[in-house]
Amino acid sequence: MQRPRPPADLLGQAGADTASPVAPAIDLEAWMRATFIDEDAPLLNEDHAHLRDASLGVLWCSIPNERQGNGVVGMCEEATFIGNRWAKARWAMQIAGWFGSIPDFLLTFHADYADQCSDAAFCALVEHELYHAGQKKDRWGAPRFNSQTGRPVFGIRGHDVEEFVGIVERYGVGNAAGQTAALVEAARRTPFVCEADIAGACGTCGRALTGP
Repeated sequence: MQRPRPPADLLGQAGADTASPVAPAIDLEAWMRATFIDEDAPLLNEDHAHLRDASLGVLWCSIPNERQGNGVVGMCEEATFIGNRWAKARWAMQIAGWFGSIPDFLLTFHADYADQCSDAAFCALVEHELYHAGQKKDRWGAPRFNSQTGRPVFGIRGHDVEEFVGIVERYGVGNAAGQTAALVEAARRTPFVCEADIAGACGTCGRALTGP
């Protein structure tokens, strides 16, 4: 499937001046499932299998965003709102108006970047955000499921690797934290899909993450 493109009225100068800088990306959500999530997907990634049971709300946005001085081109959030009842009601009305109901996750992509980047960079960006759309685990590391509905218990997932380069340089991969050794081993192998260079940043990285 050819990757979806943002609406023309969200691109470039037109996007900067539009009165509606955010638009639901229904075709992008369908493409993400057909490309990475569904059992017969051509670029199937079983790490996203739990998302077959998730509802995803996907958005294009023309407004530039940044975090700590770095440009943000993608973000994954749990579709929750913290605020007073009226503010929450306004938010819920807007989200349900876009998607018909409140999804489990909201994924937002910057329209200009998504339109101009290579296919490889776009796929890598989309999968990066899908990795953040995680399933919580119990105290033994097993995936959690809702005891009443049987659905996965969803939450924002952090990165597999959290370590300083200096630790690896001084003490080696074997003494590094988390999955650093697995990352180094993966880097040594030929990419499963293709080489990709993502110039933009993820707005989810560094945000407060949900617990197990």
